[in-house]
Amino acid sequence: MITFDAVGVMLDDIADALPEDLFRELNGGIILLPDTLVHPESQQSDELYIMGEYIEEPMGMGRYIVIYYGSFIELYGDEEPEEQIEMLKEILYHEFRHHLESMAGDQELDIKDAMELLEYKQSIKRE
Repeated sequence: MITFDAVGVMLDDIADALPEDLFRELNGGIILLPDTLVHPESQQSDELYIMGEYIEEPMGMGRYIVIYYGSFIELYGDEEPEEQIEMLKEILYHEFRHHLESMAGDQELDIKDAMELLEYKQSIKRE
């Protein structure tokens, strides 16, 4: 299993390759936490893990991205390193899109995420 520190290095490498402009107003940076987060509407028969979050706290840390190591390991811990890097990129890029859309006043990805959650809930009901 890939270690927390190894995922941190992978995440740093991915972030270092991104254009500097993407980090504008991301004053809290990117944080890797050891947590495993299961979505509050998840069903035990088909757990829905939260891989990352884009967080805005106007009175707190500001804007930042959190990636959850435990959730990542639950889904991708047994994958080959190349696949793990690709999945971590996908997670980070998703959260960066939330950041950019938030700064632009757009909610397209929020709507897409809500639709995917609705599809998940409907698929659970059909089982």
